[in-house]
Amino acid sequence: MKFITLSVVVLAAGFFACTQHESPKASKVSQAKFVSSMNTETITLGAGCFWCTEAIFQQIDGVLKVVSGYSGGHVKNPTYEQVCEKNTGHVEVCQLTYDPSKVSIDEILEVFWQTHDPTSMDRQGNDAGPQYRSAIFYSTEEQKTKAEHYKDELSKSGAFGKPVVTVIEKIKNFYPAEDYHQNYYKNNPNQPYCYFVIRPKLEKYEKVFGLKEKAKQ
Repeated sequence: MKFITLSVVVLAAGFFACTQHESPKASKVSQAKFVSSMNTETITLGAGCFWCTEAIFQQIDGVLKVVSGYSGGHVKNPTYEQVCEKNTGHVEVCQLTYDPSKVSIDEILEVFWQTHDPTSMDRQGNDAGPQYRSAIFYSTEEQKTKAEHYKDELSKSGAFGKPVVTVIEKIKNFYPAEDYHQNYYKNNPNQPYCYFVIRPKLEKYEKVFGLKEKAKQ
């Protein structure tokens, strides 16, 4: 995948808000296959509703595992309902485990910048609140350096028309979300939010990043 340095496409936010949907009955998801820590790295990204973020990053070759969850706040083991109350300090995030020999941090950040609006402090489309803020929780110094560099370059270039407000912090906690949030789009493709918000984002993603998309099974 060619790195599109400063040509940024801000994807549509959609017509429904993540928190407007009543949570379905919790169900167990399949046990994720074991991912060896050897030759892998993790990065935790907040780009709005984690259902959307998860669905997009699951498409990338080299991303081995995507877990939806909560990060950056002060409440231990928060529930979805607590985070939605907007006073836990947590962000809806996806923690990626990836193989840097197959996908670079530059490529991951490119997808991150292009699949949400990083100039919006606490809103992505109809999803509003501090839990939807744009955030990068890095786990290595390389990730920090690259994230800060691209944030600065994107702001100076005027690519978005407004300054990039993405928070860049070292990861200090991560709590996996409830089972029913994992693989949400795969398990609920016809749910209205999935159909009207996530599906169009995936279609636009495939047009831009087709060369890095995982082979369809």
